[in-house]
Amino acid sequence: MVKQYVSTPTSETLEIKRSKFITFVLPYHQFDTVMKKLKEEHPKGRHFVYAYRYLNEFDQIVENQSDDGEPKGSSGKPTLSVLRGAELINSAVIIVRYFGGIKLGVGGLVRAYSDATNLAISTSKLLIYRKLKRLKVTVSYSNLGKVEHCLKGFELENIQKNFMAEGVILSLDLAEENVVNLKELIKDYAEVELE
Repeated sequence: MVKQYVSTPTSETLEIKRSKFITFVLPYHQFDTVMKKLKEEHPKGRHFVYAYRYLNEFDQIVENQSDDGEPKGSSGKPTLSVLRGAELINSAVIIVRYFGGIKLGVGGLVRAYSDATNLAISTSKLLIYRKLKRLKVTVSYSNLGKVEHCLKGFELENIQKNFMAEGVILSLDLAEENVVNLKELIKDYAEVELE
């Protein structure tokens, strides 16, 4: 299955036997900030259950989860299982639970947290993860228009232009599988190297 991630936060609320499960799906890099904000915004929230998965610098998936006071294995693990099943990386889920007075039991909690996570992921905009390479493209002013025209056919990220006396240096991120195609396309107009 293809790895996916979220780039913008989304939230959904699920109510089960008067307990509210407010679920937030967000990019992993926002996890600490959003957790702090949610604890301030929901002072009466009983539990702040979370799970996340991200790629470290060695392209290994790092995972963590917390039941935050719910019975062991009843909330963080099922939330993490849903993230795994959706092949989500560089993403986190935080679920704020307001206790409604009716105990759900361990099985009920597993279902509730799984359902809440699935609901929030189903309404999130999921993007396909691609490993990016940082490229440096050196081009003369006379060929800049041709190169920029060629670049329009690629999904590029983080483009920066540095104007020098002798020409322009473009720094950009490109999906690893497209690097060879780009080099071939602009080889007559520019010099391309990995940064």
